[in-house]
Amino acid sequence: MTVPNVAEGELVPTLGGVPVHSRLLAQTPTLAAAVRARLVEQLPVYGTLPSEQLRGEIAKAVDRSIRNFIGVLRTGELPGEAELAAIRESSARRADEGVPLEAVVGAFHIGAEECAAQVLAAAEPGDLPDVLTVQRRLLGYLRLVSCAVAGGYVQERQAALGDDQVARQSLLSRLLEGGNPQAAADRAGIRLPARYLVLSIAVGPHPDELLPGVDRAVAARRKLRRLRSELERQMPGEPLSVLSGDGGLVLVPYERPTAESGSTDRERLARVVEQLGRLCGAELLVAAATAAPDGVADAARLAGEVREVAEASGRGPGLYTLDDLLVEYQLSRPGPARDGLAALLAPLAARPELLDTLRTFLSCSLDRRRAAARLQVHPNTVDYRLRRATELTGLDAARGADLLTLHAALAALRP
Repeated sequence: MTVPNVAEGELVPTLGGVPVHSRLLAQTPTLAAAVRARLVEQLPVYGTLPSEQLRGEIAKAVDRSIRNFIGVLRTGELPGEAELAAIRESSARRADEGVPLEAVVGAFHIGAEECAAQVLAAAEPGDLPDVLTVQRRLLGYLRLVSCAVAGGYVQERQAALGDDQVARQSLLSRLLEGGNPQAAADRAGIRLPARYLVLSIAVGPHPDELLPGVDRAVAARRKLRRLRSELERQMPGEPLSVLSGDGGLVLVPYERPTAESGSTDRERLARVVEQLGRLCGAELLVAAATAAPDGVADAARLAGEVREVAEASGRGPGLYTLDDLLVEYQLSRPGPARDGLAALLAPLAARPELLDTLRTFLSCSLDRRRAAARLQVHPNTVDYRLRRATELTGLDAARGADLLTLHAALAALRP
């Protein structure tokens, strides 16, 4: 039966007339040893910790946790701020050591299980009210402690990730500036690869971004999160990236010598690009180039130009290199041929919606319904705009010869 705790005005659960907290206090050394043994047995990461740490800091933490719970049983009051601060600090140290969060939280649950087993071993049918009181206080204790553990752990990881992210962004900036990036790589703790695969990515809208009433910013962030996650999962090494909802730049470590790369690598990368687009739910147009670390700046400029030419000339989603766009790329360079091609589309200068529709129609492989969905207009509107563009320029995307000319003219029109 429960007996009053005069000092705290709470009921103290008892088993066989002996307060539960007294039973646990007497068994604390045995309980602590059992908890430590189970940590090593059931949470293997604890078995990899130095024995000195297990016998020292971990043993003290286990003992402190058991005594905190004993205090909860005795007074009915949950741990105060001082105890919670100690738990957060201990959890932060585990985070710094690389112990997974689930293992840190699991350690407290193992301790609770051992305490509960000790209580239940002495319980009799008439002790049910006291057992329920112990259970209620145990659950309250675990709730509060789990929050403290998670808070300390996450705060430490955010700080560490912040420092790591700053170092990685510093390396990315140094690579894009040109010159020797070795010092920045050393600060980031990253070994520079033989080469980087430089990807300039244009990301189309996710269907959710086009739905009325949907928060487009939220939909774009979800799309971007999936893209980043898949990039890290599918690309080798530690990719460096600067991405937003409509695209950006990714540097992928690439160890194979230039002489060994070829069509197989390109086909694999094209499949990865297609899969990335499918998984993030948006069309991706990706331009690729490779370079040694000290040549990344030039490769990034080239990849960016190739992507812009592919977009401007109405190419659809997929992977492109300079070899895929030699004609369009050259036509986008300054010169009389470029000026002449661009002049073919001059009649559309005052009608930007016609030019945008023409470019979108070409990028959608002449699929009017896909183009209409991307432009968020009715397919009939696409048909009307294409007819007007043909009337104004004399060029019809449905004619094979005109189609090539339109691609070239759009490439030449790029500023």
